[in-house]
This record gives sequence, C-alpha cells and structure tokens, in this order.
Amino acid sequence: MSAAGIIFSNIHDANIADLTRMRTLASVPFGCRYRLIDFTLSNMVNSGITNVNVITHYNYHSLMDHLGSGKDWDLARTRGGIKLLPPFVSAFANNRNALYETRLEALKSINDAVTHIQDDYVVMSDCDVICNIDLNDIINDHIEHGADMTIAVKHVNLTPEQARNTTMFTSNENGEITDIMSYPTDFSGEADVSLNILVMSSSYLKTIVLDAIAHNYVSMNRDVIGRNIGHANFRVYRYDGYFAVISSMAEYFAHSMELIRDAGVRRELFETKNRPIYTKVRNSAPAKYADGAKVKNSLIADGCVIEGQVENSILFRGVKIGKKTVVKNSILFQDTFTGDSVSLNCVLTDKDVVIRDGVTLSGATSMPIYVAKGKMI
Repeated sequence: MSAAGIIFSNIHDANIADLTRMRTLASVPFGCRYRLIDFTLSNMVNSGITNVNVITHYNYHSLMDHLGSGKDWDLARTRGGIKLLPPFVSAFANNRNALYETRLEALKSINDAVTHIQDDYVVMSDCDVICNIDLNDIINDHIEHGADMTIAVKHVNLTPEQARNTTMFTSNENGEITDIMSYPTDFSGEADVSLNILVMSSSYLKTIVLDAIAHNYVSMNRDVIGRNIGHANFRVYRYDGYFAVISSMAEYFAHSMELIRDAGVRRELFETKNRPIYTKVRNSAPAKYADGAKVKNSLIADGCVIEGQVENSILFRGVKIGKKTVVKNSILFQDTFTGDSVSLNCVLTDKDVVIRDGVTLSGATSMPIYVAKGKMI
C-alpha cells in the first residue's frame, strides 16, 4: 500500500488577505520559524508519503524559495519527492478561461499529473489547518471500511462567525456521511468540522476529475460529495488531537498566541514522538540579549538582537529590538527592526518592517494592528 499527497497552497488565501497579498497561504509564517505548509508537509512525510504534489496559483515565489528541492523534508528524490505544479489554464478548467478558485477546478487543471499518479491512495490537504496528525490512521480506517472517500473531522463548538468559514458534516453511528453543510450563515453550536484532509483511492480520484471535466463540475463539496451522499461510501474520521483553523486575521493572531499561553499545545505540535515538524534550515547566529534586556513568556528565533523588553510575543528570525523599546502581545516577522523607545502592543509586523525611534502602536487581541511588508513607520 502506497499513498501520494496533493497539497492546495492557495485555496484559503482570502481568509487572511493582508498576509497573502504577496505570498500563498501555504507560505505564511507561523510559530517563530515555520510556515503553514510545514505542518501539512511534515504530516505527510511522517506518514511515509514521499510523493507530494503542491498545487500553486499565484504569489508562489516565497513558497518556491521555502521548499527549494525539498531536502529539508527528505523529499529531494529521483523518484517521487516534491513537485510544485504551477497554475495552468486548461480548456475545461472553467468557463471563464481563468485560474482555479476551488479544489475541483485545481484538480481539473492538473489532470495530466493526476492521471500519472501510480500510488494506491491519495491524501489531499489544504494549508489552513495546523495539527500534528498520523495520516496512516486515516488511510487504514479508509481501507478497513472500504470507503470511497474519508474526510478527517473534529467535533467542536462553533460560534456563528466561525461557522461561516467552515464545512460541517453530519454522520450516522457507523461514521457514514449523511449530510454536508458548507459555510452556513446562521449556524452555531456543536458540529463535526472538516479538517480539509481527504483520503481516497487514486483510481477514484481520477474518476472524479474526469467526471467533473465531462459535466463541468466546479465544487468538491457541492458537486462531488453533496451529489453522491447516499450513493457512495463517504465516511468521517474523527480526530481527537489539537488543531487550529486559520480562517481570519484574528484567528491567526489568537492561535499564534496560544503557542505562548499553552505549553500543552506546543508539546502536541512540536514534541510528539516520531512526528517532528520540519522546516527550512537556516544557519543563523543564536539570539543575542544585551545587558538590560528583559524577555518574558515569549518565543524568540535565532538571529534576533534584543536590547529592550519583550513580553508575551513571538519574534521571527533576525528581529532587532532597540534600547528602551517595549514589545508586548505582538508578532514580529523576519527582519523587523524597531528603533529605541518604541512601544508595541498587539501589533503584527510583516517582513522587513522598520519602526523608527519613539513610535507607539497599540491594537487589540481581536483586531491587532498590521504593518505591511517593507513598510517604515
């Protein structure tokens, strides 16, 4: 039994439009030194999946730079390995002659790559879910029940705002899907939320794509799953570990801060035995703490220089904190530079931001101030 992987790198870009204006969702930084795709890619590699296709859309230069040859994930291979599939507009992708907007359109646009998959099964995943999951458990459950498609879900309690950005499934006592609800506008309460991880046989995937081309189907949820509930054996796999869905800037900020607040989350994501999270290795110098620097309850990456005070914050590689500067409840991306006597609270800076001496910025946890890439304040 072998499995191939397909990763959708751009599907949920609109959820955090500020951070994806110049990059894919897959390459959005997270957790001090990682990118969102690191979790999806590591889950596949740790589960023995070494033939991985990454479907791109636009703004994928940073993703290419991050993945490189795939050697940091042991995917620099002559057979299999990692393949980036750039956008391709085919005659049957959609009737607008435009790039894809849905998973099914993306699969139609790479039909040639799909037809050449020789592995027995395919695991498809988006990049908006952060978790450390053993995909072999889902594949084995899929095989054991003879399913046509298995979808990973988590039972959670949703607010109306969270429900508007999720897909939910209803299933019977045997785990067979009986209904699907995508992005409801008036739902709240408990539900099985999709982790956007799907397992199916490669032959079934090829049938789905060819059928979608023939009938001009565009939506995996509506045209494939919704149309075939009750006719095909679609099942849920209930995951009981930690997961976080990035469906808005506020949720990105909240889940990032959760890494600081909850040691259990850090352990489950980064210290699970035999399931490490891999990322691109950079040979940076260790972080430097000057005399008088104060750091409390924060994640500090290598290459940082801290001369001021940092509290409840996440600093990525190469961040410089000036003298008498106070940074609280903030996330500073790579190579952010703050001058002296700066005050930051609930601020998220993108890469290469410069904040001059004496500047004060203060947001809220539900609405952090965002400073775009390369800006100077």
